[in-house]
Amino acid sequence: MCFVVTAVIALSSLALLSSLLLALVSRAFWVSHDSKVERIETALPGNDCGACGLPGCSELARMIAEGKADVDACPVSGDAIVREVALITGKAYRGARARSVAIVLCNGGDQVTARRFHYNGVKDCTSAAILFGGDKACRYACMGLGTCAGVCPFDAIRMLPSGLPEIDPLKCTACNKCVVACPKRVIKLVPVERRLHILCSSHDTGPKVREICRVGCIACAKCVREAPERSITMEDNLAVVDYAFAIPDSVATVCPMETIHVLELDRSGERNGAGAAAGGGIL
Repeated sequence: MCFVVTAVIALSSLALLSSLLLALVSRAFWVSHDSKVERIETALPGNDCGACGLPGCSELARMIAEGKADVDACPVSGDAIVREVALITGKAYRGARARSVAIVLCNGGDQVTARRFHYNGVKDCTSAAILFGGDKACRYACMGLGTCAGVCPFDAIRMLPSGLPEIDPLKCTACNKCVVACPKRVIKLVPVERRLHILCSSHDTGPKVREICRVGCIACAKCVREAPERSITMEDNLAVVDYAFAIPDSVATVCPMETIHVLELDRSGERNGAGAAAGGGIL
């Protein structure tokens, strides 16, 4: 009987000591929860896409709450979300940022661009690019294996039968993931209000482009002469749009290769105007 009592006392003392130790440890490592951080995180999209350059929305919320990031630091947040975050933090918000969307600056689908060999490896653009730069004869062309679609956290990209990615401007949040993922760098963020786009990224000479692609830029410079000064320039055999300028739709009609397209990115996202034929890289 005495042994049982002793054991009960010993166990009770051990339990009490453990409770005291847990309480001390809990107090030593206790971290306060900032309600402001929690409210900001709730307001943010919650995609944890990493477009802000941070691991996720919780880390961005902490940075905003501490004043280390602006209220509009989340690049995928709409105006309503930014205004709510500004209200939580008590900071001023000057108004909506100019919206951008991703666009594929290549229209060289399977039917219009020649191939050097048949690729039958891993379905990943980066992996395929290691093998002689890819199977397309144009070394600047979209590889069409869907790496960009795979990294898009907003389901804004799908692959067309032509082998080109199609980007839905209504779903695109300009998170930049597809831009970074593309090994050929043919995806670019552009202002949503701009309509005229040159869907080519090749720096080959005109004769070379004619040999391998039916819709590539041949550096004829007709668009440069037709467009307002400095709005389109020739850069190493490629006509390049300066999106700081609004360019008349009529400029698209002078392109002999139908490389220039007029796109309604801020409304329906549908093609219209010159060069609206096969194999586009956007809806």
